[in-house]
Amino acid sequence: MITKRIIPCLDVKDGRVVKGVNFENLGDVSSPVELGKYYSSCGADELVFYDITASSDGRRLFTDILKRVAENIFIPLTVGGGINTVEDFDRVLKCGADKVSVNSGAIRSPSLISEAAKRYGDQCVVLSVDIKRVGGEFRVFAKGGREDTGLEAIEWIKRCVGMGAGEVVVNSIDTDGVKRGFDIELLRLVCESVKVPVIASGGAGSAEDFLTLFREIPDIDAGLAASIFHFGEVSIKEVKELLRKNSVIVR
Repeated sequence: MITKRIIPCLDVKDGRVVKGVNFENLGDVSSPVELGKYYSSCGADELVFYDITASSDGRRLFTDILKRVAENIFIPLTVGGGINTVEDFDRVLKCGADKVSVNSGAIRSPSLISEAAKRYGDQCVVLSVDIKRVGGEFRVFAKGGREDTGLEAIEWIKRCVGMGAGEVVVNSIDTDGVKRGFDIELLRLVCESVKVPVIASGGAGSAEDFLTLFREIPDIDAGLAASIFHFGEVSIKEVKELLRKNSVIVR
C-alpha cells in the first residue's frame, strides 16, 4: 500500500479562511498565514490553498497572501483559484507554490492543461473537479460550484489526465461540509478510471472517515479536509494515529 497523505485545505475569501456546507453559507475561520503555519508544524503532509472567489469574480489570485503563506510553511503547497493561463501558473509558482490547481480555467480552455504540463511537468498540474449528482449523473461544476457545465465528470477527468494532469482532487459538492464521510461511490469510480494520484475532498467528519476511505479504496492517495481540522474537532495527529493502528501507512 502506498503511503497515504493527510491534507488540510484553506478556502480563502477576501484574505480570510472560510468554510461552508455544500459550497454555500461561508463563515469566517482564521488567517490563512496563521493556519498554514499551524498545519505545517503539526504533521500535515501538504497544504492546499484555494482563492475560492477568484474565478467567479473574474480576477487573479491574491498573490500577496499566498507569498506570506508560502514563506511560513515547510510542506508542499498546492494553489488554485483564477488560474486561466500558463502565465498564471508561472506567477503562482514564483510566489512559492509547488503545484498549481486548475478547475474553471481548464473547463474554459482544456489546452491549458497540456500547455502547463509541457512547460512545468505533469507533476505540477493538479486537476481540481467540483462534482455534483444531477439527474443520476456525476456533473462537473465551475465557478466555485455555482455553474453546471453539463460535462460528465468521469469522462472529463479521463480527458484531462490524458492531456497531462498529474494529480486529481475530487471535490464532492454533495458531501462538502456535511461531515458524514467521503463520497466513496464517486471516488471509487475516479480511481478505477485513471492511474494518477487521486485526492478525496468533501465530507470528512471524524478520524474514522479517513480510515473508511483508505479501507474502501486502497488505491486512493490522500484525504483532504477543512472544517474538522480548522475547528479542532479532530487533529491530524489523531487521524494518523488511528490509521497507523489499523495498518494504513502514513508519514
